[in-house]
Amino acid sequence: MLHLRMIVPPDRTQAAVKAIESTVGTTHLVVLPGAAREPAGDVVMCDVAREAGDELLKELRELRIDQDGSIAVENIDFSLSARADTAEKEAPGEPADAVLWEQLEGATHEESTLSITYSAFMILATMIAACGVVLDNAILIVGAMAVGPEFGPLAGICTAVVRREPRLAARSLIALIVGFAVAIAATTVFSLGMDALDLFSENRLDADRPNTSFIWQPDPFSFVVALLAGVAGMLSLTSAKSGALVGVAISVTTVPAGANAAVALSYGEFGQMWGSTEQLMLNLFGIVFAGVLTLYGQKLLWRTQRGRWRRAPGTRKDS
Repeated sequence: MLHLRMIVPPDRTQAAVKAIESTVGTTHLVVLPGAAREPAGDVVMCDVAREAGDELLKELRELRIDQDGSIAVENIDFSLSARADTAEKEAPGEPADAVLWEQLEGATHEESTLSITYSAFMILATMIAACGVVLDNAILIVGAMAVGPEFGPLAGICTAVVRREPRLAARSLIALIVGFAVAIAATTVFSLGMDALDLFSENRLDADRPNTSFIWQPDPFSFVVALLAGVAGMLSLTSAKSGALVGVAISVTTVPAGANAAVALSYGEFGQMWGSTEQLMLNLFGIVFAGVLTLYGQKLLWRTQRGRWRRAPGTRKDS
């Protein structure tokens, strides 16, 4: 269940209450006239089943409540209420299948913004991966994959395409391109420094690396895995199962490919550099392609439910 807390201009309170009452899966409606001071207005609260939340939020935004008042949405982790149980049963579909587009857009906006912290994580992850590449250490490669924050901008691009948000798309592309460019440049310098300390060497890079040679030798499986990871990643975001993102992060060769390209560049090994770049681009494209298709599929799925979120007149139960 979701809890909605709104500050509603008095002239739109009746319309907001009507929208809530006519939405299947809502309960615990509370109206406090004149309770809000900044901005001034009525406080309206209710609980709504997650699967009906996006439709209700859309109606409330059409009333411009988000412009002239406020709408706050919270997840209810635990609730003891027979009415809440009934509301969830009434709502069509399953909570895990529901997509809150406003929440998704907000989450991807935060994760896809180029910032010092984002850049630092990209650089650190790529440097860790560089150590894994030279040492042929799979543990370091997996660790670097988990640290890398690149899925945020990738999810932002997918969301922007489906939602037709050019600003989000531009912000995500900038974060992705600049993030990798800065990380690869910093790791190239890092590699040269490690070579000067006799910790990295060209012989190690050129030696047989059974655990990490796949990074600069892309094959059809690279694209297949990227597609599967893209689907899993978007499902984890839309269903609020963020724990699955760790599995997504360590299943695609993005950060390690950037690291291998940086180390190869520092030694003038252009064959490995271009192979790593191809691996990187293949993974990025596969994730975005699959992510966009997944979001379109979810959008189509919930369009088939349209009309089932509305209550028949006279069927509203007391809240």
